[in-house]
Order: sequence, then C-alpha cells, then structure tokens
Amino acid sequence: MDKEEVVNRFGRLLVPMLTAFKQDGELDPIKSQEIAEYIIEEKLCDSLIVGGTTGEFFSMNFAERVNLFKAIKEVVKSRVPLIAGTGAVSTKETIELTRAAEELGYDMAMIVAPYYCKPTQKEIENHYRKIASATNIPIMLYNIPLFSGANIEPKTVERLKDESSIVAIKEEAEINPLQSTRYIIACEDKLAVYSGDDSMIIQILAQGGVGGVSGTAQVVGKAIREMINSFLSGDVKKATDLHHKIYPFIRSLTQNDRKNPIPLLKFAFSVSSGIDAGLPRPPLLPPSEDEKAVILEVMRKVPYVELKISY
Repeated sequence: MDKEEVVNRFGRLLVPMLTAFKQDGELDPIKSQEIAEYIIEEKLCDSLIVGGTTGEFFSMNFAERVNLFKAIKEVVKSRVPLIAGTGAVSTKETIELTRAAEELGYDMAMIVAPYYCKPTQKEIENHYRKIASATNIPIMLYNIPLFSGANIEPKTVERLKDESSIVAIKEEAEINPLQSTRYIIACEDKLAVYSGDDSMIIQILAQGGVGGVSGTAQVVGKAIREMINSFLSGDVKKATDLHHKIYPFIRSLTQNDRKNPIPLLKFAFSVSSGIDAGLPRPPLLPPSEDEKAVILEVMRKVPYVELKISY
C-alpha cells in the first residue's frame, strides 16, 4: 500500500476519539460509543482512531483497551475505517494488543514508539519489525517524542519502509517541523505522513504530507476539513485564514503550562457536542473555571462551531 492508496482508504482527516469514563473512574463504553457516533454523524473524520493518546490509552489496562476496541467496533461497524491505538512499552504487549485489534476487524494499528524505556534506534526498529512479522494489519508508526521520550529518526523509518505492512506515520511536527520532509524523501512516497500536531497540518501538507491526525477535529473538524480542502485546491489564502482562526483554540487547550490537552478538550467537546465526555483520569485534572472561560471565548470565533451546552 503506497501513499496514495493509504489516502484513498483512510482519508486525510483521522480523528483520535476521546474515551469516556464514569464518575467513579471506570471505563464508560456506552458513552464512548455516543462519542464515536457523534464524530461520524457530524462527518468530522475520514477514519476514527480508538485508544490513541487523546483516548487516554496510557491510563488504561490491557483489558480496558480491548473492551474499548470491542465497544467502538460494535457501533461503528464498517461505516468508516477504524484504527486501533495499540502501542505499549513492551513489544510483547504491543503484539498482543495489535492481534486483538486485528481479530476484531480493525483496519489499521497506530503504534507509538516505546515510551519511558528510552530505546535506541536499533531497538525501535527491532520493535516494529517484530510487530510487523507477528501481525497482518497495516501499521501507522506514531512519533511523539514530547511524550514518549524517543524520536523515530528518518534513517530508522527509511530502513522500515521495506516492511510492507508499515504504510504511514503520524509525526508530532511542531517538535521537529522539517522532519516530515526527511521522512518523505527517505521513503520515496512509500509512507503517508500525517501531522500529529493540529497546529501544523497545512505545514505538513506543504512538505508533501497527506493530512492530519487531529484530536481537536472532534470539536473544530469542519473548519479543519475546509482548511485542508482549500489548501489542496490551491486556495492557500483561505487555508491560511482558517488556520489562523483555528490556532487560538488549539493553543487554549494547553494554557497554564499544561502539556496534555485532553482535560480541556473533553470540556470543549462536551460543550460543542452536547455529550458529556466526562473527566480525565487522574493525575490529569479537569479545567478550572478560568480555563473554561478562555476556551469558550476562542471556540465562539471558530467557523462552524456551535455551543450546545451554555455556561
């Protein structure tokens, strides 16, 4: 599967959906299904990612992650391609999660580089090769050194391009904004490069990337889609104008030195969708009233966003 085939099958706007938890902190599969339904019905995604970083996979155990895969597959069926976030610290657990997603009928696995253990490039390469040889599902590499602590270097990606199941990469582009170009040149268009940073989607498109993996799209996805389409059709001014309107919302999710946008994104999603996405799992904390006020102010300025819950 080359770059164009990936785009044709999975699209340009991939949304890592939020995961809902109950008041007692337990996984809420029913509410999570409602979130998936909303994203699809509102046409906010081309493909839906389950259990990604935005879905708080890092705070769930193995059984919870598989149960979430099952719940979302049950309601989505084949309406849009489903991508499972199956990354884990160990290669063994990653293979087991990827196999579980494959058995459930998922269309791709998005696999973050092993986090916390600080692997070398050789170890990262070995990790992905073992997963590719043990499974039969397309794989999207996921590079987010801000959280994982490990960067997947372009030379490593170049060596991995001979694995037929590795077809795409999600790149956290703001950390290393030109690394996408190095990926694309090294892989000769064999891999589809998606921006993993919502504020860098048109920048990655300009470098030869194909779109974005966007958590904020479950709130501002209609504006992001129009931005992508405008850029690809040659209306760069319109795309830039939309980027400037979306950007303050993206930045508002990391106010007060927050590194993780999930708590504030859950609030924004709840307000815009009318579906209570619940609280993040600790140690992440929900937004303060001051933070909510900032989010509401910038949301009102983004095209196509409606506030269905008033504050």
